[in-house]
Amino acid sequence: MTPTIVEVQGTLRADGTLVLKEKPNLPPGPVRVTVQTVVEPSIPHDDAISILQRIHADQKARGYVSPSKEEIDAEIAAMRQEDDERMQGIERLQEECQRSREQPPCGEGS
Repeated sequence: MTPTIVEVQGTLRADGTLVLKEKPNLPPGPVRVTVQTVVEPSIPHDDAISILQRIHADQKARGYVSPSKEEIDAEIAAMRQEDDERMQGIERLQEECQRSREQPPCGEGS
């Protein structure tokens, strides 16, 4: 019978046990295990400018068009207007609550 060879990645724990990332596609029975360290590729630590340049190039390649200054200003103005309206509503609600606390209970003070 010709031996079947399957390569499976895993982790060697401090206590000597192996944890496999996946179940080997082999029938139950005796196996031979060879353990070899794996050197993980280092991830380059790009500086912020390089990352931003790469993002800009990717956007340009996809045909992305950045909003104009006018569009950004209009969006900010709309958000500020929404915030102002929300704050005014909160202030009205607080004033109503204050007035209701200051009124005597029904049937008193007449």
